[in-house]
Amino acid sequence: MGKDTRVTTKAGSLAKFTTLLVTILGGFFAFSAQAQTNLPGIAVNFGQGADLVDTLEVLGLFTVLTLAPAVLILCTCFTRIIVVLSFMRQAIGTQNLPPNQLLIGFALFLSIFVMQPTGKLIWEQAVNPYMERKISTAVAVDRIEIGLRGFMNKQTRKADIQLFYDVTGEPAANSIDEVPIHYLIPAFIISELKTAFQIGFLLYIPFLILDMVVASVLMAMGMMMLPPVVVSLPFKLLLFVLVDGWQLVTGSILRSFH
Repeated sequence: MGKDTRVTTKAGSLAKFTTLLVTILGGFFAFSAQAQTNLPGIAVNFGQGADLVDTLEVLGLFTVLTLAPAVLILCTCFTRIIVVLSFMRQAIGTQNLPPNQLLIGFALFLSIFVMQPTGKLIWEQAVNPYMERKISTAVAVDRIEIGLRGFMNKQTRKADIQLFYDVTGEPAANSIDEVPIHYLIPAFIISELKTAFQIGFLLYIPFLILDMVVASVLMAMGMMMLPPVVVSLPFKLLLFVLVDGWQLVTGSILRSFH
């Protein structure tokens, strides 16, 4: 009897929730129909009347949207920033503090700060004219590429670009502006990783010295069973706070792009 009562109660609650959901959706669609807002739409046509070229353009658009996170990570300053912040966390010795979500969010906002001039240029010369239907899609894509190239050209080392010409055996370009984009992007990534590891090495040095000092003191005191990391961690945190470490690290990252 009790089991049947619980089943009936659950069924009644489910029915009430379904009715409420249908009512909310119905009111939303009714409001949308009365407001007559000009919302962008998309129509997919299969069979007769569908143009193959239009279908391929839609597929290309969805492909670009899928690759957008990769473009954000690999073609901007995000790579260098997140690698340096990860090195900073490992050098201090805190395992998951700050957490990954915090580091990624901080790196994202720093990337927005660094890429603001490039983003403004792309918006004014490519995105805004395209939204106003003043230029075609091909022209907009070319201008976006030019904007990103302007940033990547300044951060890419010539030796990293030359690597891809040596592998393919093709003659090197006369200037960096003539380097194909599929050569420039991986060369830019290699340059960013190299710079990030150089900064990470410099960040490790003071904390490594502190670990060595603590280990030597513990060994001299005969406390060899006590892990040096346990003792050195509070001193690392104290040192990092006293020198205002986050400001120094952030300033070093931002200055490395100029």
